[in-house]
Amino acid sequence: MNELIEKINASIEAFKADAELQAEKGNKAAGTRARKASLELEKLLKEFRKVSLEASKN
Repeated sequence: MNELIEKINASIEAFKADAELQAEKGNKAAGTRARKASLELEKLLKEFRKVSLEASKN
């Protein structure tokens, strides 16, 4: 589970950096990367929910 949390944190940081570049400087490529990171983050958070529910059952 710790490895999954580390992946989530890394994805959040990547999203934040790219989203800020798009918002502040209008960087279109950063916007594309931010959208891609948001999709990856969504998958990781769903996986976290699944793992967390399993852990709480045990």
